[in-house]
Amino acid sequence: MSDGEQPKIIIDDDWKSQAQAEKEKLAQQGAQEKAKAASMADGGAGPFGDDLGFDDLVKMMATQALMYLGAIPDPNTGKAMLAPEYAKLHIDMLGVIEEKTRGNLSDDEKAMLVGTLNELRLQFVEIMKVIQKAKAEGKLDEMMGGPGGPGDAGPGPVS
Repeated sequence: MSDGEQPKIIIDDDWKSQAQAEKEKLAQQGAQEKAKAASMADGGAGPFGDDLGFDDLVKMMATQALMYLGAIPDPNTGKAMLAPEYAKLHIDMLGVIEEKTRGNLSDDEKAMLVGTLNELRLQFVEIMKVIQKAKAEGKLDEMMGGPGGPGDAGPGPVS
């Protein structure tokens, strides 16, 4: 190229409109992802469409414990089931949740968890007293009174 020649600049307006459209599309995708992340962080709908929260976890564990304490009938048989070792397992797991979430719960969440745990522990102690009394009086069903104590043979219906 000689000194006197000017380079030719060709301006293609199509690339400008394509770049602008791509920029808008990326901005829209970013906004959708940000909204989705905010929804999930706020306890929004999960993959099953339900708004699940901490209270649902506590309620689920408490329901299982109550079922094994005979307070809630088995949905399959309609009979109360007594398996204190399984009830204790669920109560203890709630205790682990309490310990691991200490300082990270709202006041309402903490109150619900502590109240639920206290009530379950109280009911567990009361049920164990009744089991021990019934065992001493020989009133327990064979299925419930194995050599290891109540519930040793696994969960079974309450007689």
